[in-house]
Amino acid sequence: MQREKYKTKQKEHILEIIKNKNKEFTVKDIYQELNKEIGMTTIYRLIDNLVEDGIINKNEKYYQYLEHCDCDNHFYLKCNNCGTLIHVDCDCINDLFSHINKEHKFKPDKEKIIINGLCKKCI
Repeated sequence: MQREKYKTKQKEHILEIIKNKNKEFTVKDIYQELNKEIGMTTIYRLIDNLVEDGIINKNEKYYQYLEHCDCDNHFYLKCNNCGTLIHVDCDCINDLFSHINKEHKFKPDKEKIIINGLCKKCI
């Protein structure tokens, strides 16, 4: 069953705030930016509608322990299927860091590089 799409001032106002963001946000961020003019429940409902309509994307938030290491050239591989996190100590990552720095004028945080994909068990 397809949901009827309503254009409300509240929805338009929230969508305008979202369009002006250049980073991820939470419902609490929107709530605070609206100076608490619209209730949290309404914002959640409107955000869910925007996700359902394909206007915004929702990512799951998760926590996972990252083992401490003293190596300079490490990164992590995270399986999208089973959630396994694999620590990799490999010099080849330096070429990628160098490329990103030189070509894209961006310095990656070497401590938090996680590459998502599928592990050998899940392929």
